[in-house]
Amino acid sequence: MPLLEFTSKGIYCSLADVYLDPWRPVAKAIISHGHADHARWGHKQYITHQDNVAILKHRLGAIVVSGKAYGETFSINNVTFSFHPSGHVIGAAQIRVEHRGEVWVFTGDYKIKNDGLTLPFEPVKCHTFITESTFGIPVFHWPDPVEVHTAINHWWAANNKAGRASLLLGYSLGKAQRLLHFLDPSIGPIYTHSAVGNMTAVFEGTHAFPPYQNLTAETSKKALAGSLILAPPAATEAAWLRKLGDYRSGFASGWMHTRGARRRRAVDQAFVLSDHADWPGLLAAVKATQCENVITTHGYTDLFAQYLREKGWNARTEKTNYEGESIDPKPTL
Repeated sequence: MPLLEFTSKGIYCSLADVYLDPWRPVAKAIISHGHADHARWGHKQYITHQDNVAILKHRLGAIVVSGKAYGETFSINNVTFSFHPSGHVIGAAQIRVEHRGEVWVFTGDYKIKNDGLTLPFEPVKCHTFITESTFGIPVFHWPDPVEVHTAINHWWAANNKAGRASLLLGYSLGKAQRLLHFLDPSIGPIYTHSAVGNMTAVFEGTHAFPPYQNLTAETSKKALAGSLILAPPAATEAAWLRKLGDYRSGFASGWMHTRGARRRRAVDQAFVLSDHADWPGLLAAVKATQCENVITTHGYTDLFAQYLREKGWNARTEKTNYEGESIDPKPTL
């Protein structure tokens, strides 16, 4: 029997009777990070990285949850677990599982490039590596994030000079905080959609952000002229956009790398910025683990696994209910 198996409820460790990022309610769940497709409501007990505890409570309400530090080991029925930085979003972790010398690593989601806000990805040696493959084809190569953040500030400054508001779209957990962290407040005022602002408030005191305020019904068009508004992608369907007056829209996502996605989102400006590994990053992560076996999940699973087999890895795919980074995300916190 394998150390971890894929079941109808999620990734299951039968020896410990615990699930990793299960998508159906279970008694005990070990959670890699706070995004809705990996951290779902309904489990009786949650175990996660200590920085993710507040995120889960914000998103899921009154739950039974305990937090562990990166590298801290804990045992369940003689199976040893530990969390290691994945570089994905604040509080995100890879989950290392060991029993009698056999080691598996479940990545959840991850990125290789240091974003200056989350702890960088930590390679963990293992025998079997369970990897996402959201951008698992060679076309995806991310630009330098520093250049992207500079381009965002230049775009905002140009809109500010013209008296226009700048609507910047990014996921409420992870992308929004990353974008906010690198905004230049000398350009103008920064506003947040309530989903972004309320999520970011969870990190006040532990992470540095420029001054911002939530957009409210009382915020005037005059106040928004020249400002930058951070909002989740799903918010573009809302009537509140009318209060922005004259504005330009931008979307920060790895999918903005492709022309089709840019046309589909119909935004004025595309910024290629992802919290997931690109093609070189995925390959680097697999190599760094020195693993023998690779299991690809959510994304270009078949193509990535085929490439890895051609390069000598024992690679296969498994179906999960994880979604990765979506072009048209569902409205979530």
